[in-house]
Parts: sequence; C-alpha cells; structure tokens
Amino acid sequence: MNPTVFRQMGYRFFFFSREESRMHIHVHSENGEAKFWMDPQIELAKNHNLSQHQLNEIKLILEEHYDEIKSSWQKHFKY
Repeated sequence: MNPTVFRQMGYRFFFFSREESRMHIHVHSENGEAKFWMDPQIELAKNHNLSQHQLNEIKLILEEHYDEIKSSWQKHFKY
C-alpha cells in the first residue's frame, strides 16, 4: 500500500509502505518522479525526469505541508 498524503498542482505526494525509516516522501507527476528527505531538512534524494523548476516548486509545496506530512508519516508508520 502506497498511501497518498495529498495532491497539488498535478503532483501526487505519497509514501512507499516498505522503505527506510528516515522520514521522506515520494512525488509523482506525468513528467517524472522524485524522492525528498524530510528530516533533518527538506532535501532532494532522487530525481527522475523532473526539471529544476519543478523540483523548486515541489520543495516549496513540501515546506508548506511539512506538518501534514510529518503527522501522516507518524500515523502511517506508527511512530
């Protein structure tokens, strides 16, 4: 199960259920996908086909939704 946390501006923000314990989020769009670490700071971990503009846009969205992502992470992974 890969729960969607939210969708915004054509991006789907979600978790993979069976991955490492460090808080992170995956982002998918029709153009590609990326993975961002959320802790200790928001940082790009992997990118596949997203432009620098899109990555900057996504990072701003992640900053705006940080508390929601953290809460969803803790609920989903039972931390």
